[in-house]
Order: sequence, then C-alpha cells, then structure tokens
Amino acid sequence: MRRFVLHRITDVSGYSGTGIVAEGAEFGDGRVVMRWTTNSAHSIVLHDSAQELIRVHGHNGATQIVWLDPQDKQTQKETDNDPGKER
Repeated sequence: MRRFVLHRITDVSGYSGTGIVAEGAEFGDGRVVMRWTTNSAHSIVLHDSAQELIRVHGHNGATQIVWLDPQDKQTQKETDNDPGKER
C-alpha cells in the first residue's frame, strides 16, 4: 500500500480550490481510495486504479497525483499482472 495526495494546480470547476485537495491510498491490487480534504467536498471515493482516478478528476493535467511512498515491489508485481489494468 502507498499513500498519495491529489494536487490541483488549476480549479477548473471552481469548486474544490487549488493545492492539496484530497488524500488517499493505493492498495496492493491497484485499487485506490481517496478522501477530499476541502471544505466544499466531503466524500470518500473508490476507483479501480490511479489511472481511472486521474481520468475522472485530473482535468487534463490540472490535477496530479503526488505519491508520498515509493511503490513496493509486491504492489508493482500485482498491478503489472492485473488483467484489468490499462496499458
């Protein structure tokens, strides 16, 4: 498992603000959980992958995942062998 924050460079929607707007974790199977940290959004979101999270919340590069922990070899091996992982 590794932790991350979601860093929003530009607030495209005008709703969540800029800077660190969420925190989360990636599990060994590649799935992620994210919790908004802003005053305007109060939900916990599950995604099948970090790539899916960015497709939904990335706004074409306006928001980025910043990993706080290195990817361990077991997580890398599991996500590389996941047939549902986009390549």
